[in-house]
Amino acid sequence: MRPRDRGITGEATIDFMRQFRVDYGITGISGIDIDGTLLDFDYQEVRVVQTIMSQARHFWLAADHSKFGRSAMVELGHLRQVDALFTDRRPPEEWRAHLEEGGVRVVVADA
Repeated sequence: MRPRDRGITGEATIDFMRQFRVDYGITGISGIDIDGTLLDFDYQEVRVVQTIMSQARHFWLAADHSKFGRSAMVELGHLRQVDALFTDRRPPEEWRAHLEEGGVRVVVADA
């Protein structure tokens, strides 16, 4: 367990998650590059999320508008792998092609 936020990461977590097939996997993200790459800062956390993605029938992403164009060092995946994106504003035009290409449903929260 990571002390600063009590996040559970590491190989034991990955092994545990591989035992289950889930209907929905949901995560947040640190950044989304202009090419649609999903990015984060913590390698161990990325490995856990990648496992959840592989075990989920549907994968949902929660990302507010500040994540578009924000950089981070670790590649998690691509927008094409997301079934639904939940955000607070319509994604910028530069990302819409990736969303349409992947058939990603975009849900914009009402303010």
